[in-house]
Amino acid sequence: MGSAFDRSPEQQALIADWAPPEIDTTKPHSARMYDYFLDGKTNFPVDRLAAEQTLAAVPHARTAARANRAFMLRAVDRLARLGVRQFLDIGTGIPIEGRNTHDAAQQVTSDARVVYVDNDPIVLAHARALLSSHPDGATAYIDADVHDPDAILADPSLTETLDLDRPLALLMIAILHFVPDEDKPTDVLRRLTDRIPSGSYLALSHLTGDFDPVTTTGGVAAYRRAGIRMQVRSRAEVAALVPDGWELLEPGVELVSHWHPESEADLPDPATVGCYGLLARKR
Repeated sequence: MGSAFDRSPEQQALIADWAPPEIDTTKPHSARMYDYFLDGKTNFPVDRLAAEQTLAAVPHARTAARANRAFMLRAVDRLARLGVRQFLDIGTGIPIEGRNTHDAAQQVTSDARVVYVDNDPIVLAHARALLSSHPDGATAYIDADVHDPDAILADPSLTETLDLDRPLALLMIAILHFVPDEDKPTDVLRRLTDRIPSGSYLALSHLTGDFDPVTTTGGVAAYRRAGIRMQVRSRAEVAALVPDGWELLEPGVELVSHWHPESEADLPDPATVGCYGLLARKR
């Protein structure tokens, strides 16, 4: 199956109910702020203002963002080497050329298939341009919100690209801290993972205040002033997000920078990372 992104904009326009994305540049979005932290160019003045306000409170936010992206790439590489050929990446963020899930997976196995999910229209616009698959594999993109797992799992782009009867890797990278307790993140994860079979994997990263609570509190406040709800969690709270029936793989819940690092030398100060990562397997 070819990639949905092989279609030209003109072809896309012929698809029922498709319309060019309407991008609201009056409100900051977490994906575009994250792009700014990664020195990307896909952000607007409102995003840069909110990001700079966050940096004023959390000067090491860029370090944390880079460590998180590096964790994701290492986790995908490890999963592909474990034989995973299907990936569902929720909370994709704005693509970075050569440093996305399908890039890491298809470097190991060219037939890897990846479905990306995000709710920022600008991610869709860039996904169509940058998330093109190796001919042996496939990529697709779903414009959806993590708060609606049923819509994600029922989307035709998902079921046409991935076989939900076969094991897959669910990536929840830096997304669940945008799902506060009142939105029941454990229920969100349960609804997502109930539908996937034994032998599947979960890769997850999540911001924490365990190492620098004062600075982290300032960062959360900056996001909330920008209209973005956020809740950091402790190591135990992150571990508690893992659904029943899943086993944590070594080293368990660990700082993303310290999770199977490429080198033990020059690891950053934990206080400048403030983000846990984990890998779990469904029994």
